[in-house]
Amino acid sequence: MAVRAFAWGAQGHEVIASLAWQGLQPKARQEVARVLALEPGQTLESIATWADEHRSASTGVWHYVNFPRGTCRYEPQRDCPEGKCVVAAIERQRALWASNASDATRLKALKYLVHLVGDVHQPLHAGYQDDRGGNRFQLRAFMRASNLHALWDSGLLRHQALDNAALVAVLQALPFSNKRLDLDVVQMAQESCRLVALAGFYPTEGVSDAYFERFSPVMRQRLALAGARLAAMLNAASANAE
Repeated sequence: MAVRAFAWGAQGHEVIASLAWQGLQPKARQEVARVLALEPGQTLESIATWADEHRSASTGVWHYVNFPRGTCRYEPQRDCPEGKCVVAAIERQRALWASNASDATRLKALKYLVHLVGDVHQPLHAGYQDDRGGNRFQLRAFMRASNLHALWDSGLLRHQALDNAALVAVLQALPFSNKRLDLDVVQMAQESCRLVALAGFYPTEGVSDAYFERFSPVMRQRLALAGARLAAMLNAASANAE
């Protein structure tokens, strides 16, 4: 069954795109801007939710990968049959962006790449199959019925009470080793899964202040890494084109 919730919500995806734009090297930025000019007025941030807005029965499975509970080891035949998962989708769109395909094809690939790199960093988009990435784990948050997937899509972000510019500033200040900019998509998905496997990730007594205090920094780190890795992918494509 497809996971229908939208990873990170609009704000999360827009913030990741903004971080990536600021991390682009001059050649990559010039190429991204040139291709975006096919649709006047579009920016990396404005296309960040395009893939959610244009979901279909065939592309819905591109937004996530499901692991059997108890393992975060990616096995393509089991977890991504026929390339129908976020790991394979990112690799396909990344290859198209770096190719000599038409500008229209590359623009579409860019739209998917910007979004799907964000998706794979949302822990529950690499969660467990048996509860559909937390969609079936019901809880109460913000005084209303919700589920764990929705909490991670937008609830933790809403709790920050920051607009995009302020959140970007917070994320830019986060330190992380360059070693964490490994662009292996399998590793990105397995990282997310390992977060889901942490003790306490599934709240057993509702969403407490302690849960926000513990996992909001995790959420911020995933957003920052997504932006940095997206920029690194786009920079690498331009460097390889030289």
